[in-house]
Amino acid sequence: MTLDWLIERATQYEEKTVAVVAADDVEVIEAVIEALRLRIANFFLYGDKEQILSILREKAPELVRSEKIKIFHTNSSASAAEHAVKAIKLNEANVLMKGNVPTATILKAVLNKDYGLRTGNVLSHISVFEVAGYDRFTIVTDAAMNINPDLETKVQIINNSVKLAKSIGIETPRVAVIAAVEVVNPSMPATMDAAILTQMNRRGQIKDCLIDGPFGLDNAISLEAAKQKKINSEVAGRADILLVPTIEVGNTLYKSLVYFAGARVGAIIAGAKVPIVLTSRADSAESKVYSLALAICSVCK
Repeated sequence: MTLDWLIERATQYEEKTVAVVAADDVEVIEAVIEALRLRIANFFLYGDKEQILSILREKAPELVRSEKIKIFHTNSSASAAEHAVKAIKLNEANVLMKGNVPTATILKAVLNKDYGLRTGNVLSHISVFEVAGYDRFTIVTDAAMNINPDLETKVQIINNSVKLAKSIGIETPRVAVIAAVEVVNPSMPATMDAAILTQMNRRGQIKDCLIDGPFGLDNAISLEAAKQKKINSEVAGRADILLVPTIEVGNTLYKSLVYFAGARVGAIIAGAKVPIVLTSRADSAESKVYSLALAICSVCK
């Protein structure tokens, strides 16, 4: 299964609209242009209108008058975030995307009590990796939002990731709860949480997935490693979702997969009214497009 398949899947749905906050940025516009070429979505672009038009004239002049793009001038990134979020609140757009704007600015608008996109659920980061030589997507959560989640937060992070996994065709996702070791150790809270989450799943308190743990990373993703440790589990060596214990673990794993393994990735923030594409400036245009495709698939599930 590849991320290109994800793009193909996204194009099969009814056209959706992405609201981009602070779109006056070359890399953001390049991702928008590629997404339009692939027919993934239409776009509302919020930001400095003249700057956005200038970039479009240089990169894709044929799109300046395209009906697939609407440009809204705003005087600040905060104003861009507010207008984009309000467009979603009014059901005029279906996905929110971060442009050249601080994450804190866009999240402030998302969490606004009057016009924001709160649902009462935890917001969590979910990344979907295509790793060369691996026969399935690897989903990592949470690498960017929740610093040191407690047990209740981990339950919501799992629920967010399971919904996303099902939206991209994984009917019963296998969730591996990652720790440093694969045995329960009272002095290691991550292993205690793993055991509780596993039991909650077996009792039907966490549904639509299979959960097991604690697992080291090796026996979560490698059948051979699991056999060597004599771990008998439906999840061991076959995990679809890797639930990491802290943001440091998730962030390091994310960047290791990208920079050491050359993995391709798309990522979103889940838990709000709509998916949020919250890519960083270091992410490639390709990664931004994969993230957009992932968001469209999740909103059309």
